[in-house]
Amino acid sequence: MTDWQKLVATGIFGLIASVLVGIGEFLLHYDPLARYAQGFMYFKGVSQERASLGHFIGVLGAPLYVVGAWHLNLMLQPASRVWARIVFFVMAYGCIIGAVWIGSRATAALIVTGAPPEALQSELALYELRYENLLTIVRAAVLMVSGIFVWLVLTGRSLYPRWTAALNPILLIMASFLVFWLAPQIGKYLMPIALNVAYFILFSVSTAIAFQSDKEMFNDQVS
Repeated sequence: MTDWQKLVATGIFGLIASVLVGIGEFLLHYDPLARYAQGFMYFKGVSQERASLGHFIGVLGAPLYVVGAWHLNLMLQPASRVWARIVFFVMAYGCIIGAVWIGSRATAALIVTGAPPEALQSELALYELRYENLLTIVRAAVLMVSGIFVWLVLTGRSLYPRWTAALNPILLIMASFLVFWLAPQIGKYLMPIALNVAYFILFSVSTAIAFQSDKEMFNDQVS
């Protein structure tokens, strides 16, 4: 497999991951009433059948993000091999922790909809301690990856045009929040899967850039 083929193939895997995990999280988190500011109450609109389906789709799709992280590494390598590898390791680690978190969401839905009222708060507190705190690691990883991505792209030495710096995950997540604030009837479909929407956009554009560019140029630049 040539370097160009690796670039395209790994980008496609990242794109597939964003679709699968996005579908899984949507099934796990979507609430027609958009109660996302009320703690775990949005789970009240999630049936156990829907949660189970979302659980398996999300968990089985999440590991593919590691391949997508390698794609970003390859695309950023010409700017700095060391920092490109750091992007890979930080994103891969964050996605692995994120997969553990996603694997817990069906249990959170069960607690909210099935726990006795007198035990609900204590069970949710234990869930938060064990799983919700993992989101801090995921968020820190996304922030770090976004910062390095912007810096390497703006050097002009990566395989990305400079304008793609605007496609960093943090900025795209903020855009989903802005849509939710300005147009909640649209934003409520983005909020449950904001990170996956960000990665879908990033990997779509990144894979298109890799696919449409000259094969020999790519083979020379990343070899």
